[in-house]
Amino acid sequence: MMKERPSSKLVRGARQESRRFRLLVIVVGFFLVSLTFVVVSKPDAILFGLSGKLPADEAPASILIQQPVDKAPVVASNKIPTDALGGDPKVVDDEADVKPKETKGGDEDGSKVLSEPDPASGMTEPAHNKDGSGHKSDSDMLGEERKDKEKKVTLPTVSNYTIHDADDTSNAKQEGTSNTQQQGSKPLCDFSNFRANVCEMRGDVRIHPKATSVLYMEPEGSQRDEVWKIKPYPRKGDEFCLSHITELTVKSSKVAAECTKYHEVPAVIFSLTGYTGNLFHDFTDVMVPLFTTASEFNGEVQFLITDMALWWTIKYHTVLQKLSKYPIIDFSKDDQVHCFKHAIVGLHSYMEFTIDATKSPHGVTMVDFNRFMRGAYSLGKDTAVMLGENPKVKPRLLIIKRHRTRMFLNLDEIIAMAEGLGFEVVIDEANVSSDISGFAKLVNSVDVMMGVHGAGLTNCVFLPQNAMLIQIVPWGGLDWISRVDFGDPAEMMGLRYKQYAIGVDESSLTDQYPRDHEIFKNPISFHKRGFEFIRHTFMDKQNVKLDCKRFRPILLEALDNLNP
Repeated sequence: MMKERPSSKLVRGARQESRRFRLLVIVVGFFLVSLTFVVVSKPDAILFGLSGKLPADEAPASILIQQPVDKAPVVASNKIPTDALGGDPKVVDDEADVKPKETKGGDEDGSKVLSEPDPASGMTEPAHNKDGSGHKSDSDMLGEERKDKEKKVTLPTVSNYTIHDADDTSNAKQEGTSNTQQQGSKPLCDFSNFRANVCEMRGDVRIHPKATSVLYMEPEGSQRDEVWKIKPYPRKGDEFCLSHITELTVKSSKVAAECTKYHEVPAVIFSLTGYTGNLFHDFTDVMVPLFTTASEFNGEVQFLITDMALWWTIKYHTVLQKLSKYPIIDFSKDDQVHCFKHAIVGLHSYMEFTIDATKSPHGVTMVDFNRFMRGAYSLGKDTAVMLGENPKVKPRLLIIKRHRTRMFLNLDEIIAMAEGLGFEVVIDEANVSSDISGFAKLVNSVDVMMGVHGAGLTNCVFLPQNAMLIQIVPWGGLDWISRVDFGDPAEMMGLRYKQYAIGVDESSLTDQYPRDHEIFKNPISFHKRGFEFIRHTFMDKQNVKLDCKRFRPILLEALDNLNP
């Protein structure tokens, strides 16, 4: 038998080695291709151990919203009864129902939406912002406007603001995490104000509406461990109202869902549910607190609204657009993880319809608010008429007319008296409905505005400086509440204010009770029965027949103020 030559063995061995090498090349090549795909599509996924990030859809719920509160926050959330602080009186008005709707069993939306438009306004709430409603949220529309070849969305309303996608640039991530030390040792939230809780964070802040969470990312080595629960509506202590407000979790963390949207401006988060729909509460619960909180940013701020009331944002779009240049983000319709360097949860609020300049950010005042409202609606009259400089000009008097309660029973007599004193009298019903701009122009054109205690007097925000507000106080010991609701705010706005409390003979209650009834002898004693009794008895069932002879000096004083 012939022996195999050595050269044949060498060739066969070389072929086997070649096959092994090709197999190795294929395996290594496949590995490199897979690694390249992971790095390009989700670079953060391989760096989670270093960066502390998780994809939004993979982050465990315990990280986002269900971590137990096993340590008390640095600042305790102590409930302070309003009685101990002199009370936080609520305006009593029947022209727009301020009582939230009761939740019906089985109605999920009922527990979410309290506010509704004034029935007299003719405005109806569009379909609830639920998926499939036919209405698209701002985030949905922005997604549709994104071009396939672009990696960022530029909002059309502003030239210098861009929302970046998570994979836009590495610079955005570096900027978002470079300021984590700015918070220092300051607690994330302040619950010391008896009227409103507010959280404010500077650094790497991640807002995840779907998880109702706001996370403050702590740097390595930080010992901070804070968890706060906050309802961003300034009616602290009103459990019925707040029971319908979405609760947010604000906490410090070293682990969070990865960012999907980067923002270059601060965020302000607040709720529109509650008592909105009543003109007074629109301003005392939202407008004034929102101005106090957001005006310092000069429009460079992003609003995120929980418990959205779309009709409300339409009604007040002029004001909202003056405070923020960017489309509102609806919490209930958004599933992104928004990253900010500065975020405020809740609104700064003090007493009713006022700003405490000693506590407000950057010292803004009610004079600033009055100026802002006149500017927002382009109202041309800055100051009331000066009769000494314009002797031929008649001062204008606006009388707020009411329909259902607290009506003037002798309106024609009041008009005749005022005209006899030299006023040009204007009568209006204070139904601003959707045409706030039109009514604002009317109010701004007058020099004196008068009306019975109620939400219509809120329109004094449009009066020019040095104009006078005259409030007629119904019978029932309501002088203090009336002054707190409208008198103090009016004077803080730079307006002149006069309060006229009617006598027994000017009240229609004399048609319902005998003159020797306790309701006339000691009306304050009835206040012990609570707010609803006061409202029902002294407001809903009372009209006013003004004693023109007794009231005349009030109008004469108004004339004197216009002729210094």
